[in-house]
Amino acid sequence: MPRFIFLALLCFCISLSSAHADQSKYSAQYWGLQNTTEQSERNRVVEFWGYHTSNGNQDYSNTLKLRYYQPIAIGNAWKGTARLDTSYVDQYGPDYPAQRSGQYSAGNTMLTIWGNHPGILPTLHNNLGFRVIFPFGNNGQWAIGPQVGSVFRPKEASQTRLTDFSPLVRYMYGFDTKTNSAASNTNQPALLRTLELYPTLGFRLGPHTQLRLWDENGIDYNTAGGGWFVPLDAMVTHRLSKHWLIAIGASKRLIQTYSQYDWSTYAKLSLSF
Repeated sequence: MPRFIFLALLCFCISLSSAHADQSKYSAQYWGLQNTTEQSERNRVVEFWGYHTSNGNQDYSNTLKLRYYQPIAIGNAWKGTARLDTSYVDQYGPDYPAQRSGQYSAGNTMLTIWGNHPGILPTLHNNLGFRVIFPFGNNGQWAIGPQVGSVFRPKEASQTRLTDFSPLVRYMYGFDTKTNSAASNTNQPALLRTLELYPTLGFRLGPHTQLRLWDENGIDYNTAGGGWFVPLDAMVTHRLSKHWLIAIGASKRLIQTYSQYDWSTYAKLSLSF
């Protein structure tokens, strides 16, 4: 079943991207979608996130995260976005004997850059990019990985509740842990060898409200030893004004042959300017 899910998602993403070469025919006859990847958001955005996560065995973590989006451009052709995530994490429970609730420490910082150039894969119009993870806490690791994504929207938005289908595929490769001594850091995770799939779907619930599936938390496959982590992830966003947006969401594991978390709840406040 997990392998079928992976193959179905991968084939779906490839078929949508490849169809852009004959987009008008494809959109009219099949999904009614058009590739709008090049119409990227050009505003700067700062977001304040809060997460409460159960890792199982009565272990929990609270995370405070700051996320920032900066539009970037090189010349007149390449346009993209840089995203910076930095966090403070509070981990507590039986597997964290040295930590108590309310004790925050620096978490991972991530830099993600993506964009498109009309001369690169001109018939696909995908966003190409990469992510780098910088470990700033007691746990974590250095990791890097490429990514490819697209954005598809309905040609007739008023006739459907679907706002977008935004598939993204990323592969993360960890190459150095923060603390290499297992004796001094028993909670050090294994090096990442993870395929990340985000079959993101957006649905219009009202004039300013959306339901977004697999937007914040995606599907992971551990390529090192095998194993899947498939959650159900849903987030409701509501735009308060032109510049302000709020959101609440939750994620619950459905398939876990690759251990990640049990469930997670989260919220954000977003300001665009």
